[in-house]
Amino acid sequence: MSALLLAACGTIEDIAGSSSSVSPHKGEDITVGLLLPDKDTRRFEKFDYPLIKERVAALTKKKGTVRYANAGASAAKQSQQFQEMIDAKVDVILVDAVDAKAIASDVQKAKDADIPVIAYDRLAQGPIDAYVSHDNELVGQVQGRAIVQALGDKSKTSKIVMMNGSLADPNTALFKQGAHSELDGNVIIAKQYDTREWLPSVAKANMAKAIQAVGLDNIAAVYSANDGMAGAVIDALKEAGASKIPPVTGQDADLAALQRIVAGEQYMTVYKPFLLEADNAAELAVSKVQGRSLEFDALTPDTVASPTEKDIRSNLVQVVAVTKDNIKDTVIQDGVYTVKDICTPEYAADCAEIGLR
Repeated sequence: MSALLLAACGTIEDIAGSSSSVSPHKGEDITVGLLLPDKDTRRFEKFDYPLIKERVAALTKKKGTVRYANAGASAAKQSQQFQEMIDAKVDVILVDAVDAKAIASDVQKAKDADIPVIAYDRLAQGPIDAYVSHDNELVGQVQGRAIVQALGDKSKTSKIVMMNGSLADPNTALFKQGAHSELDGNVIIAKQYDTREWLPSVAKANMAKAIQAVGLDNIAAVYSANDGMAGAVIDALKEAGASKIPPVTGQDADLAALQRIVAGEQYMTVYKPFLLEADNAAELAVSKVQGRSLEFDALTPDTVASPTEKDIRSNLVQVVAVTKDNIKDTVIQDGVYTVKDICTPEYAADCAEIGLR
């Protein structure tokens, strides 16, 4: 049996190798262009970039490189960076768009220059070759469900504020859709805001308006689409005099958010396994450049559509809700953070209280 299995594996490898390495576009010496949207979302600099860089190196026997640029939440700057990638003749571009619609013309320029483009984390418009992200509607569902569960029997009579993301980000609509599927009919949505460029400062200003309009004591919970805005929302509540912070959601499992969760200030965050997303993006980029169609197809079992393209090959990673009850079994177990990272002296007592040692 062992001999048969080994023979079968050898046959499969031979077939895959022969079909996936026929006239590869390039060998190991490739350059992957990586364009990330902002620095306020801390995961991009701390995890996504280094993980993609490390994986590209591993896949190319350390001969491949990553050319990196961060747009700092500016669509105009990202367009300039995109052109610089084209001018530098990178082999493939991974782009997390600041503005999914505005980036379409840059994607077309890359296409005209025979440079494939893979949308990363956010679905860009234009003729992209593939899309790597998470199930973003599920993200909103997980957040909305958490609020309803936190409010319990009082949910239907409870007023909440919704702090959505940027309208320029197509994920925002999916987050909203998922959240509303859980919230509509189960809570009273007193105020709802879209947040320009996901800026925490804008979220804080909008939260101050909501507090004034709804009344501090009347806000039972806040749906915040990500952790950066969640921190700003909590700051606004504190500055308004809140003695107890109502349940506030988040997304991205930022270290500061996890510490707020431990301290009881933020109710939850959505952990989107960065390692899987980054690994899949790096493997897609390398396989695309090297003409490895079998690997590329295996990594894109899903399809999505943008306003400009249909049937975009996609890879969607599942997500997990993180509360103080499962931090140890999620982000710590996956090696995203250590207990030491989270439980700094300021949070040591809070960590001890929930058994995080």
